[in-house]
Amino acid sequence: MAEKDSLVQLREALSLPETPGINKKYIEIMLQGDIPVICVNRSVQKKRALPFKALYSHNSLFWQQETNWEYFISVEDLAAVKEEAVTRPGAWETWTGNEDQELTPLAESFGAEYEAIVAMTDAERVHLIEADKERLDKLIMEKSVDIKVITEAMVDTSREAALVNHAAIMDAINLTDDEAKKITQSLVDSTKSMIKSSTQLVSKDLFSNAMMNALMEKSNGTIIHHITSVYLNGIAFLSYYNKLVSTSSAIIKLRVSFASKYHEFYCALLPHLAPDDVTLERVFYKGMRAIPPHYFFDWAVGFLLHDIGKAAAVEYHEGEAAYNREIVLEHVKQGYASIMNKTSYPQSVSLIAGYHHEYYGDSAGYGYFRAKLEQHRKANPKSKQDYCISYEIEPMMNYETLAYFPAKVLEIVDIFDSVTDPNRKYRKPMSTEEALVMMQDEFIEQHRRIDPILFDIFSKFQREQKK
Repeated sequence: MAEKDSLVQLREALSLPETPGINKKYIEIMLQGDIPVICVNRSVQKKRALPFKALYSHNSLFWQQETNWEYFISVEDLAAVKEEAVTRPGAWETWTGNEDQELTPLAESFGAEYEAIVAMTDAERVHLIEADKERLDKLIMEKSVDIKVITEAMVDTSREAALVNHAAIMDAINLTDDEAKKITQSLVDSTKSMIKSSTQLVSKDLFSNAMMNALMEKSNGTIIHHITSVYLNGIAFLSYYNKLVSTSSAIIKLRVSFASKYHEFYCALLPHLAPDDVTLERVFYKGMRAIPPHYFFDWAVGFLLHDIGKAAAVEYHEGEAAYNREIVLEHVKQGYASIMNKTSYPQSVSLIAGYHHEYYGDSAGYGYFRAKLEQHRKANPKSKQDYCISYEIEPMMNYETLAYFPAKVLEIVDIFDSVTDPNRKYRKPMSTEEALVMMQDEFIEQHRRIDPILFDIFSKFQREQKK
């Protein structure tokens, strides 16, 4: 690695001496080439060499902002860039900070406030989450609060928590796993604490039609709005699910309708079992039941961080460009690996991020579990999965079940949000009823992708919000 006296600060290298701005030509050359940037972390005094293109894709202003990182380019590489710039035709354009759409792709994908959060120190980010928790705790203590005030607080705090975690994990990717976990520990603790407060504010009235409209009004079609919306819808649905299955009548009704409505679907998923053995208890490992609080809180964190692996380039659900499966797959891989290796969040959080597009093994789906399951079946030809869904991690990891409960819930919520958000750029939104009809047809009847029992409960939940 180059010594410090043979390095030039990137901030200095990309600045024109006579013009207050950034040289676009240098940036274009560095994006097209394989120019390494030396990243020096002031906190832990570690160096990493990373491609300029990779750093720029995460934050197009990374070298300008005051963070724990300093960025350098070698004298030799800078000389090569300058030589290329002299021979390249075109004006010497500069950028002065007034062209956000062109030079800040993350502002477009994550919202303008993301760049301010990127510039924060680790301590400042933790303080922001702690302040959000205090805001929620005050609402919990108040006896009578306008439901709109609660909704706005939950939208604001969950959005900020998602942005802070994304920025912190992007920073942590440059560190070793042990270093990253040490630096992100305070953020993990504060985020988990804030989410406990957030989930306590969920009530049957919170996601009424009027309040969902208020949430939609805040939408700007960005990735971060999608993450926020999925989180809020997800925890509201989990709360609704708990109330429903806690009543014996709901389970009895499912058993009565199971043979006529669901049996064929699950027999196809469990073809090695005799038809008479495919019952509601075969769908849910150890039976259908309410979610215990510690699972609820961990799954809520997973819902908030489910798309943490998305970068500015991942716009697969709304972009004009042709569908690129490799780009789509990348956000799941990145999210799973980042949470698992760079933070101390519970394992369930990383599994939700990595498994929430499995689709019961359908060819349209993707995720880590299907690859592991395939390897397991090759190594153990006689092994069979006798259940569809487990609430616990172990039965799935031991290949006793086909899916993990919170991931199957998230699949449904994720699809629903992606087709109903009125502010998506390239797709006309569906109404609630249109979305539910489409999902029933395409994801259950035509293909076995989402779980039909969970979907019917979700449909009941959504339709009740519209009353």
